Amino acid sequence: MKLREISKDVYDVSGYLAEEFGAIGTPEREESTSKAWEEYNAQILLDARKHAGLTQAELAKRIGADKGYISRIERGITVPTVSTLYRIASAMGLTVELRPI
Repeated sequence: MKLREISKDVYDVSGYLAEEFGAIGTPEREESTSKAWEEYNAQILLDARKHAGLTQAELAKRIGADKGYISRIERGITVPTVSTLYRIASAMGLTVELRPI
């Protein structure tokens, strides 16, 4: 699919996204969006763990889990429960903040 140029170096990718992931509102698009958020959150946790200077094994020990569990979370294979997310954040010296957008 050819991308539609809006202005110099600015392109409309909505057609490409619809072709690749389904039209907005379709189950296919919703599934793709959900998977993208899971991978995004997994990357945030991975980066936070590294920034905290912890290995997967050290983080796992702090939350009472095994290293494989942390690995699965960081690869986006497993989505932690909210309570586990809070434990992970706390173990890395972080907080989780919910605020209006």
